[in-house]
Amino acid sequence: MTKPSQPTLADVRKWPATVSVALAASAIGCSKSHLHDRIKRGDCPVKTIPLGARHVVITADLVRVLSGEAAEAV
Repeated sequence: MTKPSQPTLADVRKWPATVSVALAASAIGCSKSHLHDRIKRGDCPVKTIPLGARHVVITADLVRVLSGEAAEAV
């Protein structure tokens, strides 16, 4: 069985407004468990929305991270 290829930035730009942590992790190039750990620690590189016991990743922020744009000032 072959490993699926990592999605490109162009692919990510076509995704819906939010995506699963697993899909976001594949775009970033890390494991799902690593990204979940970063979410739990509060130092996740992308913005997430909690939905009960799970989180979803905001695709626009994922695009920002992957394209190297600076984070918005808070």
